[in-house]
Amino acid sequence: MPLTPLDIHNKEFSRSFRGYDEDQVNEFLDQVIKDYEALIRENKELQNQALTLQERLDHFSNIEETLSKTIIIAQEAADEVKNNSKKEAQLILKEAEKNADRIINESLGRSRKVALEIEELKKQASIYRTRFRTLLEAQLELLNNEGWQSMQMQIDQQEA
Repeated sequence: MPLTPLDIHNKEFSRSFRGYDEDQVNEFLDQVIKDYEALIRENKELQNQALTLQERLDHFSNIEETLSKTIIIAQEAADEVKNNSKKEAQLILKEAEKNADRIINESLGRSRKVALEIEELKKQASIYRTRFRTLLEAQLELLNNEGWQSMQMQIDQQEA
């Protein structure tokens, strides 16, 4: 067990012949007590400072650990957002491709329908031209027919 200033103060030495001067020893012991008390106070202050510094170190270590965890969580969140964005972009792209295919298929269907309608109209126009030509030729034949000329003569005679 370490000495205390009180232990030093209460220390009694036995007396002997031709011993040390008692006053000098007492003065020296008083000086040792003062220095020892000062050292104890300084040691206590240093222990308090060390404790305070250790508490601060622990605090900053906790902050560092929290920041590290936060950075890791932020990185993971950023990676997750990035992956989700890629997936969403792929879904949008697939949807756009599907819509494009649907639009192309609808357009092809319409163009086929229009092509069929055009062909049908061409056939109808051809039939109409043929019928009209036949009608006109029949009418021309009637006009060129002698019966028409004789009928015209009869009308001319009646008018005269």
